[in-house]
Amino acid sequence: MLSQTHTVKVNLPGGIVSAGDLLTLLEVAERAEVEYVQFGNRQELLFTIEAAQRRSLLQALAKADIRCEVDADLHPNISSSYVVEDVFHNTAWLREGVYKDILDLFDFQPQLKINLIDRSQTFVPFFTGNLNFVTSDTSNYWYLYLRFPKTNAVYCWPHLVYSEDIPGLSSAIERVIFANKDKFYDQPTTDGALLHQLVSAASSFVIQPITSPLTLPEFTLPYYEGFNRYGSKLWLGIYRRDERFSVVFLKDVCQICLQTRLGQLCTTPWKSLIIKGINLADRPHWDAVLRKHRINVRHAANELNWQVEDLCAYGLALKHELVRHFNEEDIRTYQLCFAIKTKPKTGLFASIVIRSHFDNITQTGLHAEQFEILHTRDFNPNSKDFVSFRKKVSRENLAWYLTQLCDYFYELQSTPALPPSPAETPPATAATALLYQCRRCLTVYDEVHGDPAQGIAVGTSFPTLTAYACPTCEASQEYFVPVQTPQSQLRAVIVGP
Repeated sequence: MLSQTHTVKVNLPGGIVSAGDLLTLLEVAERAEVEYVQFGNRQELLFTIEAAQRRSLLQALAKADIRCEVDADLHPNISSSYVVEDVFHNTAWLREGVYKDILDLFDFQPQLKINLIDRSQTFVPFFTGNLNFVTSDTSNYWYLYLRFPKTNAVYCWPHLVYSEDIPGLSSAIERVIFANKDKFYDQPTTDGALLHQLVSAASSFVIQPITSPLTLPEFTLPYYEGFNRYGSKLWLGIYRRDERFSVVFLKDVCQICLQTRLGQLCTTPWKSLIIKGINLADRPHWDAVLRKHRINVRHAANELNWQVEDLCAYGLALKHELVRHFNEEDIRTYQLCFAIKTKPKTGLFASIVIRSHFDNITQTGLHAEQFEILHTRDFNPNSKDFVSFRKKVSRENLAWYLTQLCDYFYELQSTPALPPSPAETPPATAATALLYQCRRCLTVYDEVHGDPAQGIAVGTSFPTLTAYACPTCEASQEYFVPVQTPQSQLRAVIVGP
């Protein structure tokens, strides 16, 4: 009989944890025979335990006044961009004290996902929460972008929100949403104005008018690993390829923090750890612990820009497979980030999404391992407007299609997407594939499959079509160009597994 395991989640509000508290947590986990812990997409700490250890672990955590959830996520961690402060970016008024003052005012455990985000950075996602508070130019005031639970419907709160009102407003909004699930929870259509009316009728908060719309910087992911200098200090970023941090290593990290008077550590949405404020003279201590535990740093940048579901071995293995291809082919991925979605409605952060499909049955009656590739219409990972690039992609062809999409992203940056003239359209040859691609949104027309939704039969040649329109963005037929792909690669795409 297989032994049962449980997943334990400990929230680290704002992605901030004191070295002493983390050390206590690790010691409790170690006594429960936990060897590794992980950090989640919302900056929380996760680990698994054997069923036999569950009771003693929960008792020890309660004694240490550490809250946790077992096999549940009823109270998501509050995510914040505090980790970027000083090391990646400085904002005039948003400093450590503001973050901590807001977090200290939360006297309840939120059931909605809450983000506290500096608008000038691009390291921490903006809109992965339900309540996304984003800094404004006015000191101590925030935009609020509300993404209704289990949807991508976003509503901009009509006023700026005062820092000290964030916890109270979050509680008020949460009460109204859960009291009116038929209107605001997992609904295809929602009325943000009605929600605002109901919340305002029940509570009063300090507000400021919105005088200018929120503008966000162009996405770039800073390199977040290794030793890096800022001012007279160092910060250290630690990433683990398998997402697992050994308990004994993290205990040594906490001990060094305490010995060198570093009060806290920061977790990131990229499932890594950042330690700020390291004195130059203390670097040998850190080098020693990295050597002791054989911790590698300075991984390739195109390995760091991925998000995978928490505790998902399948997604992590697929990521490694795709990253190996990118490395072998020397694929450029700067300004792009990727996500592998294996669960619905999890809101991962990405400009390109690989989504699993296991509901397709092959002619043999077996379920096929297939994927859909999507991207945001403008390749901005903070956008929720996704375009389907290619459906029913087999695993063996996934890397090839991702490479094509990366190439297209850089083509968009270098040349405007204008309809090509007939002279610019290269003729298809016997050595090329029977695929035509929309230059506006990258939807592909496959002559082998036709387009039954538009009444186009299987095997219909694209040049014989008249007045064809893209089924995704409605671009006219002249926006489509042949995809120059070797027949050997293409045939695998058509036939499938």
